[in-house]
Order: sequence, then structure tokens, then C-alpha cells
Amino acid sequence: MSGVISLATARVLMVDPAGRVLLYRGRLLQVRDQPYAWFTPGGGIDPGESARQAAARELREELGHAVAAETLGRVVATSEGGWSLDGRRFHSCDSYFMLRVGAGLEVDTSGMDAEERETTDRFQWWAPPELAACAEPVVPRGLGTLVARLVAGDAPAAPVVLPWHLP
Repeated sequence: MSGVISLATARVLMVDPAGRVLLYRGRLLQVRDQPYAWFTPGGGIDPGESARQAAARELREELGHAVAAETLGRVVATSEGGWSLDGRRFHSCDSYFMLRVGAGLEVDTSGMDAEERETTDRFQWWAPPELAACAEPVVPRGLGTLVARLVAGDAPAAPVVLPWHLP
């Protein structure tokens, strides 16, 4: 993919005892004039980091929630695709982990960088059926079905491939 910037991210499906997943509402591509969408916590994998290590770091930075990387287990889903921004082309591969958390998890965004704080406006717990009825985009598409499956104890033998969310 000549001229395309490749990115890899590690994201976490944080599921509470009620079977709800924690998402944040932010701007697509973290750009001010883009529409809002709902996302799982997570972000880019830094050089020398494993996907698990990146996911654990991102939880600490975005939510103030510290976990050992090994707690995240294996990848349960992936999603990949491309987009353009400011004349540059990108291709991203997102890996999703599941993490069960206790009730009443407090979100602490003090570890977010300025761009993340500027483009994120709230966090919310969602039951899988609510995701299908959400008026705004939910990233990745198919998240509600995957979370319902995982909550029911039906962990996939291989990562589920979810559709890409950008045109």
C-alpha cells in the first residue's frame, strides 16, 4: 500500500455485571467538524508495544483504569479499513479485547491528551440491544451483536471480523 499510512489500534470491550459495554462519544477521526459517534476505549499501538500492552495503557490514560496487560486475554474481534484526511490516506487494523469489570467503574479522563479531551464529550454504559437503536454511529458496526454473544459466554474460537465503519 504505497503512500498509505498504516495504523494498528488496540481497543477494549469493557463489560459490567449487567452485560453492558462502556463507550465514549467522540468526533469521528478526532476532528472537530466531523459528526459524533460512539467508540470503545483504546487507541494506537506504540512501537515495541504488544496489542495487549497498548490496550492496558489506553485504559489507564483514557479512563484511569489500571489493569495488567495479561488480564485482557486474546483478541475477540478485528476490524480494518481505510480513510482519507487532509489529503493523506490511512489504513487501520483495530484489535478488540474483552474485559469484565465490576459495577460502578469511575471514569477518570485526567490522563487523556488535549485532543482526546476536546473531541470526547461523554461516557455511557450500553446494553447490546440499545446499540442497534442508537441514532448516532457505533464503532465498530456489529458491536451489539458481538457483545451479546460474549456476555452469553459464546467466545469465538477465532477473532470475529467486524465491518469497517468509514466510507
